[in-house]
Amino acid sequence: MGKRIFYASIPVLIFAGIVGAAYAFRSQKPIVEVAAAAKADPGGRQTLLNASGYVTPRRRATIAAKITGRVTGVFFDEGTRVAQGQLLATLDDSDAKRALDSAKADRDAARAAIADLEVQLKNAQIALHRAEQLQKAGVQTQEALDNATTNADSLKAKIELAKQQVAAAESRIAVAQQAVDNCTIRAPFSGIVVSKDAQVGEMVSPISAGGGFTRTGIATIVDMHSNEFEVDVNESYIARVEPGQDVKAVLDAYPDRDIPSKVRTVIPSADRQKATVKVRISIPNLEKYNFILPDMGVKVSFEGPPQAAPAKGPEALSYVPKGAIRTDGGTSFVFLVKDGRVERRAVSVGLDRGTDVAILAGVTPGDSLVVKGPENLRDGDKVEIRQ
Repeated sequence: MGKRIFYASIPVLIFAGIVGAAYAFRSQKPIVEVAAAAKADPGGRQTLLNASGYVTPRRRATIAAKITGRVTGVFFDEGTRVAQGQLLATLDDSDAKRALDSAKADRDAARAAIADLEVQLKNAQIALHRAEQLQKAGVQTQEALDNATTNADSLKAKIELAKQQVAAAESRIAVAQQAVDNCTIRAPFSGIVVSKDAQVGEMVSPISAGGGFTRTGIATIVDMHSNEFEVDVNESYIARVEPGQDVKAVLDAYPDRDIPSKVRTVIPSADRQKATVKVRISIPNLEKYNFILPDMGVKVSFEGPPQAAPAKGPEALSYVPKGAIRTDGGTSFVFLVKDGRVERRAVSVGLDRGTDVAILAGVTPGDSLVVKGPENLRDGDKVEIRQ
């Protein structure tokens, strides 16, 4: 009897599970992506291409020491503005200074030897002159004159040798002084420190010493006046981009602020993995946009030449992405998002403008429209916006 009841209840349980799954599925909100309708600009420019990328400074350097040494002083922090040549850090220079002092001592000793030899040479020249006079008078032999001449010439040679020793000591001093100077790390250009990579007491080296205990950098400096945009453009559309072309850029962090820019250069090399070409975009009047920081995300629109406003025909109210336009039986419509629900709105579509479409009626600038979402959306459905 119990088995019959168990077997009879299995279809009921399966049906209940199906009903519960269907209810859970229906209660799940569809996820959509939205975009705002842009205000129409009569006589404006056509957007030829859109791309995304990052802010990249042209002058960015990780400062490292030329020698291996222990850090004895760090005179900056993240966010510190530094000038070209400003002292950033010092290394232990005790050994280098001892070598410098030794080279200076050798130079001073060689100079003292020259002074002594010059005194001896002066006396030898007097003796040589006396020997010449006595030999002419027949009082002294030729051998004595030869000995006096040899003594004077020997002292002259010793003085020249001592001078060469002074020059060699000067060279060693220059090398030792350079070693002392290498213990100070200075900023190669003006900028802002964005990374502090070493602390007092740590070892630094221009090459990795292994073991993870030796730093290879002191700081990373960025010249904020060299910031520009670097974007990847699909190689299929790179023909639409050329140097000097006007660009409208919008930072992800400041979506309400347009930044007029220009194409600086198209890097003459493609990435075969991504099938893209890098484009660098300069920012005129960069000093006005002090909120632009390295590695910020940016979206750019490459603009075509200015176009005159049409003399005849209806005037566009706004522009929306092509993905927002849907059709049903030859009628164009869009889904507006208001208070978490979609509202179907019939629209009158105008001309294409690159990736956008002109809307003649039905949408006002600023309306939030669904550009990506399920095909079975209905008027009044609750939706969840993908961030």
